[in-house]
Order: sequence, then structure tokens, then C-alpha cells
Amino acid sequence: MKDYRPPFTITNEILAYVSSISEKVGRITAIVNMEAKPHLRKNNRIKSIHSSLRIEANSLSLGQVRDVINGKAVLGAQEEIQEVKNAYAAYEKLSEIDPYSIRDLKRFHGIMTKYIVEESGNFRRGEEGVFNGEQCIFMAPPARFVPQLMDDLFHWMEAAKAVVHPLILSCVFHYEFVFIHPFSDGNGRMARLWHTAILSNWKSVFEYIPIESQIEKFQEDYYNAIAKCHMDGESTAFIAFMLSRIDKILDDISVQISEDSEQLSEYVKRLLDVMEYDTPYTAVALLEKLRLKSKETFRKNYLHPAIKLNLIRMTIPDKPNSKNQRYIKL
Repeated sequence: MKDYRPPFTITNEILAYVSSISEKVGRITAIVNMEAKPHLRKNNRIKSIHSSLRIEANSLSLGQVRDVINGKAVLGAQEEIQEVKNAYAAYEKLSEIDPYSIRDLKRFHGIMTKYIVEESGNFRRGEEGVFNGEQCIFMAPPARFVPQLMDDLFHWMEAAKAVVHPLILSCVFHYEFVFIHPFSDGNGRMARLWHTAILSNWKSVFEYIPIESQIEKFQEDYYNAIAKCHMDGESTAFIAFMLSRIDKILDDISVQISEDSEQLSEYVKRLLDVMEYDTPYTAVALLEKLRLKSKETFRKNYLHPAIKLNLIRMTIPDKPNSKNQRYIKL
């Protein structure tokens, strides 16, 4: 049915959120170039991956997720480590996604579930339910209907993208995708990735905004909104919920950018400028690069502030004075 239209109502509350979010995005874009803040981009991407996987019961901590992404050995379940590697590979290719292509959807599901899902990159052949922990929220449509339901959804998106605001369209897609539950596993991760892909296709700044962290913080409300939409037969409640969370995360990002700009002294900026990402340096090597002689000045004005701001990490944090200590730019 190429004329299929997912049921939803655009309320005054939704319109108010669209206006607020659009204004905040414009303000953030005007005051900061995220391309010039690689540490913020990377930190927010790690937050996105950690939160999205944590929703699906991945037990790795934020620090462990960071270490996996940085190529460090991590003690943990191999499947959970693979989930992090897969998610990072998918998010790193976010700008390549055509969010209106089913072919791309399947390709990125293959990336997101590589080595851990038997039907990776293909629609499910069996019956599935949506669970919040041990509780089954609802049973998904029979597998035989999935291809047609997904075709209908993508045909609607292609037609609607010219008339439905991306903020609303992305929420409708997210809910409808969760309802159809097209894959045997990885549906939640893909719904959140695709939501971000639609928004970043509209405004590139969304590529580095961790919407997933808001969903994790309000996970119970997230599932309640989905359940209410099942009862209502339309996605209005989910649209309002997601827009409220996006509106909030933009406030957090504004504060983050403000603090980053205020606290980043000229000393710290100089230190970051002489360091390459993910490269370990000794204190002596950094002193040489900065052309400094005083170790005390280096520690007080350069190194300690950068570590405090989580811009640099120690390779041996539990032994800060170790002779084998190295410093890595994040």
C-alpha cells in the first residue's frame, strides 16, 4: 500500500517542542563548530553507544566501552565487547546512511549485529515479542508480513519527508519500526541509530548528540510511551515523549559547550594541540613538545587541568607517579 500513512496527531505540545528544538539547534550550530571539537564529538559518540547498548542489557561500563573503542584489552563477555565494536563501526559510518533506503537499513543491521546474530542483515523469519526486561510488552506482527510492512513504512517516509518535519518523521519511524520489529535481534539499537540518522540527515549536529543517553535515563517512560501508543493505535504519545527528551539533551549540550569553552585555558589548548589522538606520551616527551623546563608548571597548568576535564587520560590511573605512566589525548 503505497498510500499507507502511520496514524499520529500533531498536537500543540508537539509543535512547541519542534519550535524549541529548532531554535536550540540553530543556537548551538551558530556558537560552535562540532568539527572543531573532536573530544566532544568522540565523548558524545561513546555516550551514545554505551547508552544504546545498556538499554539492551549490555553490562560494560562507560569506561570499558571507551577502552574497547580505543583498542584496549577489556575483561568482559566477548559478545558484549563485540556489540561495542559493531556499534562503533555503525556510528562511525553514520554520515553514509541514506535513512530512506531499506537496503541501507539491512546493510547497517549487518554491521550492528556482525558475528552475534544469525540472521544479521536480513528480516526475521520467526515470531518475536518486544520485552522490557522479563515483561513482554506486545507480540510483533507475524514474520510473513514484515517485508510488506517495511515497504509501506519506507514508501511513506519517502513521500512524507517533503511535508512532515524531520523531528516528527524520525519519531514516527522509531515507533513504527519498534512495532514491526523487523529483525530477530538488534531492533532497539537499529531504531535508535536510524532515529539519529534521520535527524543528522536534517542537521549534521545530531550526529554528535547522544539522544540515546536520554532514552537510557528515562527507559521506563520510553517503554510506557510505546505501550500507550499500542493502546491508542497511534504514535502521538511517543512523538511527544521523544521530542521532550531531545529538547532536554540540547540543553545539556549547550551547558557542556559553555563549560568546555570557559574552562579550556590557553595552557590546555596548547597541550591538546601538540598531542595526537590515542597516542601515548611520556611527561618528558610532552615537556619537549611544549618547550617547557619546569615539571611543576607543566603539571599545574597543563596536565592536571586536562585530566580533570577528561580530555587526557593516564594509562596507569591507579599509579599516577609510575615511571611507566603515559598520557593519551581523548
